[in-house]
Amino acid sequence: QVQLVESGGGLVQPGGSLRLSCAASGFTISNCAMTWYRQAPGKERELVAGINSDGSTNYADSTKGRFTISRDKRKNTVYLQMNSLKTEDTAVYYCNARCVHEAYWGQGTQVTVSS
Repeated sequence: QVQLVESGGGLVQPGGSLRLSCAASGFTISNCAMTWYRQAPGKERELVAGINSDGSTNYADSTKGRFTISRDKRKNTVYLQMNSLKTEDTAVYYCNARCVHEAYWGQGTQVTVSS
């Protein structure tokens, strides 16, 4: 059974850090492009960061230099380290896997940045 399970969200103050995890099962993440998206209330879902099957990474301009995406092949898990968080980073964060023939989404994890 294919699953993507996000975790690590929560409430953090501006300037703080969080690390999100996306644990995959039923497929191998290193064969897929793995991407973090987010959706804030009233806004469209947007790309946050991605890591391709070859290990190359890409970031939204708004997260470049603050967020880092990585993967642990042994744990079949993708991470998003988020530093210097801002109130505008508040959103539900989703993990996406785009594989050769299929695409999968996780259920999302809420990140709230507030003082």
